[in-house]
Amino acid sequence: MLVPTHCTGNNMDITQYFSKNLLTGKTVCVTGGGSGINLGIAKNFAAVGAKVAICGRTPEKLEAAAEEIREHGTEVFTQAADVRDYEALESFFRNTVETLGSVDVLVCGAAGNFIAPAEKLSANGFKTVVDIDLLGTFNASRAAFEHLQASRGSLIFISAGQSFIPYPFQAHAGAAKAGIDNLAKNLALEWGPYGIRCNTIAPGPIADTEGMRRLGNAQTNKKFAALIPLKRFGTVDEIGQLAVFLASPLAAYITGTVVVADGGQNLLGSGILQSLWSEAMTSQ
Repeated sequence: MLVPTHCTGNNMDITQYFSKNLLTGKTVCVTGGGSGINLGIAKNFAAVGAKVAICGRTPEKLEAAAEEIREHGTEVFTQAADVRDYEALESFFRNTVETLGSVDVLVCGAAGNFIAPAEKLSANGFKTVVDIDLLGTFNASRAAFEHLQASRGSLIFISAGQSFIPYPFQAHAGAAKAGIDNLAKNLALEWGPYGIRCNTIAPGPIADTEGMRRLGNAQTNKKFAALIPLKRFGTVDEIGQLAVFLASPLAAYITGTVVVADGGQNLLGSGILQSLWSEAMTSQ
């Protein structure tokens, strides 16, 4: 029997497996932390004792997200900052240190995406995705470097399967995500001597996220989920729990690695998804 796409899968409390004090005294910064996977990551870090700082472009969204994070009893700092604006990120990290004391983990999750055939994709559309995803990831990492050096901290980049499998209508996102994966390996190599680890998480399709709502309608997503080896989409908490592990002392010797969390979806390649998306676009 197939598991419905709305099934939450592994939705257990992270503190069933990790101590509530695992990251007490540490500060985790999350770009694009106002919603979706990134907010889920921030909440999982808060659940194990970390203080949390989030940035994004919309103050109202950030404050609503902060209220959810505070339910875990932790300190939260928010500041509006576009990852394409290097000076805004410098200000965000500087104010985070002044408010929360340090930057120990940086999760670079800010991203943009949409479906577009390459022949209809504008130069500006391509550039926008690359600027948000790839340039934004570099900007955040570079702006946080001195703080991470001081804390011997950890970087976690959020990538996607488009980085290593060509997906239909995703030339822009694929190029950006491939760049992120390579950047992570370069920073792991260069910043390892400073004690900074850098790893990448490549989530597969994650239920109840803006990304899945944009990339497929309900009928397409249902067909897609049925083709995944684990027969379901992932959950936001599953990605959050993985991020906590990678930032924790349990992963102290792991750096320069891309961890794929997609239920085996990439094993099938992207051909079937091309037919599903083509069908959905034709019906619109």
